[in-house]
Amino acid sequence: QVQLVESGGGLVQAGGSLRLSCATSGRIFSNYAMGWFRRAPGKELEFVAASMWSRTQTYYADSVKGRFTISIDDAKNTVYLQMNSLQPMDSASYSCAAQSGPVCLLSAYSSYDYWGQGNQVTVSS
Repeated sequence: QVQLVESGGGLVQAGGSLRLSCATSGRIFSNYAMGWFRRAPGKELEFVAASMWSRTQTYYADSVKGRFTISIDDAKNTVYLQMNSLQPMDSASYSCAAQSGPVCLLSAYSSYDYWGQGNQVTVSS
C-alpha cells in the first residue's frame, strides 16, 4: 500500500511561484510513475505532469510546459512540482498520484492507483 500526502499550496500573485510536495510512504519501486493532476471548480480533472520514479521519462501538459517542473528526491521519498510564472488559470486543487508498474498512459488519471488528498493553489490577478 502507498500513501501520498501533499503540502505546499496556498495563495500567490500572478507571475509568482510555488512548490508542491508529495511525501510518499509504503513500497514504491523504480518502475512506478508519479503524476500531478489538478481540478478547477466546475472543470474536469486535468493532467499536469508525470515522471517515472526512476526519472527516465517525464511528461507535461502543453499548458504547463516550460513553467512547471516535476522532480523526485529518492532520499526523502518525495515528489515535487515546481510551479513558476503562475497565472489565474492555474488555480485549482492539485493532487499527486502513483501508478504501479508496468505503467501505461502517464496522462490518464484512470491509470493511477493511489492518490493524495489534494492541495489548493490560488493565483490572484
